[in-house]
Amino acid sequence: MTHYKNSLGYFTSLVESLEQIPTIGKKSAQKIAYTLAIENKHLALKLAYCIENTIHYIATCKNCGAICEGEICEICLDDKRDNGQLCVVLHPKDIFTIENIGDFGGKYWVVQNAMDKTTDKAMDKIDFTFLRARIVKNHINEIIFAFSPSLANETIMIFIEDKLQDLNLTFSKIAQGVPTGIGLENIDQLSLSRAMSARVKL
Repeated sequence: MTHYKNSLGYFTSLVESLEQIPTIGKKSAQKIAYTLAIENKHLALKLAYCIENTIHYIATCKNCGAICEGEICEICLDDKRDNGQLCVVLHPKDIFTIENIGDFGGKYWVVQNAMDKTTDKAMDKIDFTFLRARIVKNHINEIIFAFSPSLANETIMIFIEDKLQDLNLTFSKIAQGVPTGIGLENIDQLSLSRAMSARVKL
């Protein structure tokens, strides 16, 4: 069996690469690899083309940190979303989750530099000068923290609130119906929608 596996170097390499994708185990990786290599080579070529383009053209918005295909994302460019609310998320992928609900009409800010870190040194990487200028320019009056509950995330919220306390803002966070330690992408849309609607002031 080992000799047979070693003779399929390209296939094995594909399986091992697919296994590195979150939530894909060895069996799923083998099924996907077989589909791409044998059953649907057209899909494999299309997938390779899409991946190459994504690597070359996808970046993060210089304004908010969301994923985009230019310097500034469509959400930041949309004047209709200037409702005075700024939703703070940990990861760019969290914006997809909230946008799928369709209830939020404001803009976003990603604090990825502080992601999974709780030390002041790590959070000092946040460019508060730029953030403050954006808050004033866009007439932001409410900061909404869309974080899943955890001690680390509470620390980040307190740190950001302290840095912005002189701007006379309202600070709120999504309701605690969101399970502790669970990423936003793993929460059903109804629960997240209710958590956003029932957000509480800090």
